[in-house]
Amino acid sequence: MSLPRLNVVTCASPVGVHRMAYHEWGDPDNSDVVLCVHGLTRTGRDFDDLAQALASDFRVVCPDVVGRGLSDRLANPMLYAVPQYASDMVTLIARLNPARLSWVGTSMGGLIGMAYAGLLAQARFARQHPTPAQAHHPLPDAHLPLDRIVLNDVGPHIEAASLTRIGQYLGESVAFGAFDDAVAYVRAVAASFGPHTDAQWRELTRFTFIERDGKWVKHYDLGIAVPFGAMNAEMAQQGEAMLWAAYTSIVAPILIVRGAESDLLSSATLQQMLARNPRARSVEFAGVGHAPTFMARDQISSVVEFLHGD
Repeated sequence: MSLPRLNVVTCASPVGVHRMAYHEWGDPDNSDVVLCVHGLTRTGRDFDDLAQALASDFRVVCPDVVGRGLSDRLANPMLYAVPQYASDMVTLIARLNPARLSWVGTSMGGLIGMAYAGLLAQARFARQHPTPAQAHHPLPDAHLPLDRIVLNDVGPHIEAASLTRIGQYLGESVAFGAFDDAVAYVRAVAASFGPHTDAQWRELTRFTFIERDGKWVKHYDLGIAVPFGAMNAEMAQQGEAMLWAAYTSIVAPILIVRGAESDLLSSATLQQMLARNPRARSVEFAGVGHAPTFMARDQISSVVEFLHGD
């Protein structure tokens, strides 16, 4: 297996600046970029298999969202939320300066993708309604493309049962004396990923547990559980409304990937998504819950074929 290049981009938050690490595959001069954004407790290395399948045709960029993996931690844990993550991705995309951009977002990464699409819709509105000064002195467009998007087992509505399940382990501090014990833990909390080989479970653990002082501990800032735990019903309803507006604003082709046994993206929500945006299509994988890992050949092929589509 070839190794990705490791890079970093400096991003801003209300309390300062932080570095976001990203892993890069393929020709660094290729302007056709695939941005792969991981789930809540995962890292950019989740996409290694998919990235290698795409690297001959695309520049594939897989960031560690702030607070995870090799990226910095935030001083204020309440900033661990989609608005900050979307802002960081805008900074990264501006750095990459792609001619074309495809987004692959798993779970949280899909929510960030929808938020990014919402920002693009706001930008389109601003261009269509310039200020008097801008009308007199037109500004060049900021180049922030979105040509295709894959939403992996996520939509604007998230089932409460999945939030309860995730909340049970999200802020849990664990430390294991042996890597194999960490693998067993990941197999338990991520059982909904579906069947994987022993080697694949080790890969799914390799970048999500790190060795520190002789113990294997989680790679992420446990503070990401703070805003998760502070969410109330009113905030959830407001967030869902914003995500539906962002989702329906997407003008690029959409592929919705669903684990047929998912407890996060229900079949009913999937049908609403297909009905509310005519650019969307879907694919489901039997025997998988939340969320497909893009390690199985058929899962990888579904994304590769979509990104190569007309």
